[in-house]
Amino acid sequence: MSTLRLSLAVAAAALATGCASLNQVSSDVVGYGAWPAGRAPGSYVFERLPSQQAELTLQQQLEDAARPALAQAGFTPAAQAAQAAFSVQVNLRNTRYERFDYAGGWGPWGGPWGPAFAVPGRRFPGYWGSPWGPPWWGPAYSAPWYEREVSVIIRDRQGGPVLYEGHARSDGALSGGTALFDAMFRAALADFPQGNASPRRVNVPLEPAAAQAAP
Repeated sequence: MSTLRLSLAVAAAALATGCASLNQVSSDVVGYGAWPAGRAPGSYVFERLPSQQAELTLQQQLEDAARPALAQAGFTPAAQAAQAAFSVQVNLRNTRYERFDYAGGWGPWGGPWGPAFAVPGRRFPGYWGSPWGPPWWGPAYSAPWYEREVSVIIRDRQGGPVLYEGHARSDGALSGGTALFDAMFRAALADFPQGNASPRRVNVPLEPAAAQAAP
């Protein structure tokens, strides 16, 4: 569960490092529905895998981020787990990459030429110049980039079949946070209950308080 720890352990700082223009989250969404005709959403309880049981605090944070989306779809938390009509499993995959950027500018004889070098977390000089003029030096540096995916799986607790499965994927410079994952879970349930197996882009606005918190 290291990827879950990566994102949720820094949830408080994730949106704080964003910009004021972050007022919505764009996700690539697919949904698969086998929902019985005429059946209404009802009470649910979260189902946790053994690996998720080992990270209870972090899994609880992820489930809390999913609750508003489930409520929007018509589900309510069961007062007692044994009486829940549905079980819900939520998952997160959050992968960090190092994106390499190169600082510098355009010389009087054209654009940058020659290689530049970077190692994650360190700065190295890169060669810049053109074949018609003297080269100059600019720093090369790396910046984190995240690929995030959440999934929601809803099962009938009586017979156990999966009735709905939704996935939402987004990427960006923020590792995550409750507000961001809340928006992604709402996107993952955007096609509930029918589903839509054709990937499409879904834009979900952040809650006003979360959008204002981003400097």
